[in-house]
Amino acid sequence: MNASPGPPEIFDSRRRAAKLARGEKAFAAADFLHVRAAENAVNSLEVILRDFPDAVDLSARPGPFARLLADSAAAGRVGAVRIAGDETARAAPGAASLALPDQSQDLIVSLMSLHWANDLPGALAQIRRALRPDGLFLGTLLGAGTLKELRTVLTEAELEVRGGAQARVSPFADGFDGAALLQRAGFALPVADVDRLTVRYPDLYALVRDLRAMGETNALAGAIRPMTRGLLARTAELYAERHGEPDGRIPATFEIIHLAGWAPHESQQKPLPRGSAKVRLADALGVREWTGEED
Repeated sequence: MNASPGPPEIFDSRRRAAKLARGEKAFAAADFLHVRAAENAVNSLEVILRDFPDAVDLSARPGPFARLLADSAAAGRVGAVRIAGDETARAAPGAASLALPDQSQDLIVSLMSLHWANDLPGALAQIRRALRPDGLFLGTLLGAGTLKELRTVLTEAELEVRGGAQARVSPFADGFDGAALLQRAGFALPVADVDRLTVRYPDLYALVRDLRAMGETNALAGAIRPMTRGLLARTAELYAERHGEPDGRIPATFEIIHLAGWAPHESQQKPLPRGSAKVRLADALGVREWTGEED
């Protein structure tokens, strides 16, 4: 009997790790998305009044979370946060085993990395297995609305210049699927929230500099045709034409999906079984129930 094939290789983990390494020196000037993700995670920990003795961070860029946690009210309740996995594994989660024993962690954080997972449900399932019962996972990934302007004009420019286009902006998960993904991976009490922001740049070249510093440029698997100066220039022209604002700046949309889920535990609140409600929904809402049989 043949083994079932693994997930398709959408991203090249080594290529992604190399891009992160090249952008490392400039990252501090372009870390605003990571800071925003880390602030949300730290805020969540501040309102959860319990201890997390064993904690790991799977983020490709763990610095912002470590810095913000150290200055927060939650710092005393979270143990020393260990950076887990090698750079390649953190660059593209799920590319290799987490190397974390089952039920060994109270808290696992993964910020701004999961959108590079070739098998996102599989990566989440690995994280859930590594959590102790009632352990917490906090994660963020870029969502489907990210760089929607760039995606459109880049394809149009390449079709015009080369007569054909290849994918250059990563496919991102839909924010509405976040809670379902957590539930599928076995998490209890899943929560997903979508955070959209628009950043305005003087031109396309400034946006590209930020993306390179973040390590968020093309790391799709397979052969990639190089971006020529002519193609980039035409993309910049189309971007300004289609999306330029009166002051000459261009908008870039980013969508961050914030995830939170717990490893199941018997103490957790559970939904009531179907049919167990004591009050009809219509009565609770104070509205008239429509049955379709009225005259």
